[in-house]
Amino acid sequence: MNGKDSPFLSRLDTTAKDIDELLDRLLSAGPEPGETSRPQRLIEAMRYSSLGGGKRFRPFLVVECAALFHVPRQHGLMAGAALECVHCYSLVHDDLPAMDNDALRRGQPTTHKAFDEATAILAGDSLLTFAFDVLSRRETHPDPAVRIELVSALARAAGIGGMAGGQMLDLAAEGRFAGNRPLRLDENEVRMLQAMKTGALLRFACEAGGMLGAATPLQRKALERYGSAVGQAFQIADDLLDLEGDPALVGKSTGKDAVAGKATMVGVLGRPGAKERLRQLVAEAEQALAPFGRDAAILVEGARFVADRHA
Repeated sequence: MNGKDSPFLSRLDTTAKDIDELLDRLLSAGPEPGETSRPQRLIEAMRYSSLGGGKRFRPFLVVECAALFHVPRQHGLMAGAALECVHCYSLVHDDLPAMDNDALRRGQPTTHKAFDEATAILAGDSLLTFAFDVLSRRETHPDPAVRIELVSALARAAGIGGMAGGQMLDLAAEGRFAGNRPLRLDENEVRMLQAMKTGALLRFACEAGGMLGAATPLQRKALERYGSAVGQAFQIADDLLDLEGDPALVGKSTGKDAVAGKATMVGVLGRPGAKERLRQLVAEAEQALAPFGRDAAILVEGARFVADRHA
């Protein structure tokens, strides 16, 4: 368990602060070269959706994995900010009435409640495309080949074979489409769905650190294994929070997964089985980091944090 004054939480908070400051600068009102203007309502909705909330765990993973290779912190922060834009876009769209129809996010009205549905859709669209703008900048990495690799990897993590595809599988499992009934998925099917919907961005966060740092194939494989285990653990912990969490701490409504008939590992394994699987995944994450030795201690704490979180 991580105490309030733990080095891990201090590092997590520092990265969150740095990411907030960077996003505040990147999402300023003034247009960049090549942009005609930044409509005030749109930029306000983008800033509302992405600033001043969340633990910034995905950017933290980027920064800390990049630090294993002594990558300049600014490069990790830029790649992390791009990833956070994709994550925030996904939350805006997930909260829409056509998706999860949520009114609260991080204890505040969701973007479509604070603005309107059309503005929320455009804010999400803009955050997604802005992520690739950020990755393409020299400020992210001086080598164009590295920037291209990051752009390609994030596109695949966020798109058809990643997060968006996982969301489609999730909706299909709920029986949300005409003529479809809810599906009863087995453990492997749920694992694949969650590896796409949640795990893909978390894996990218870890792999991006290796891309920025010119990691060896062995080191890249280790980061991939770590990211995969952390991604699975994150989703199981999230599913448990939906059942057991305090809405005041979680910052959104709880108990909705069972009502919606969502496919979860808790539903497949039961609560005790899911908690045991969570413990196994933390151990797998730790084992994956063995090639880095003590240099990866903060990432080990990150895996434990995922399993222990209450919000």
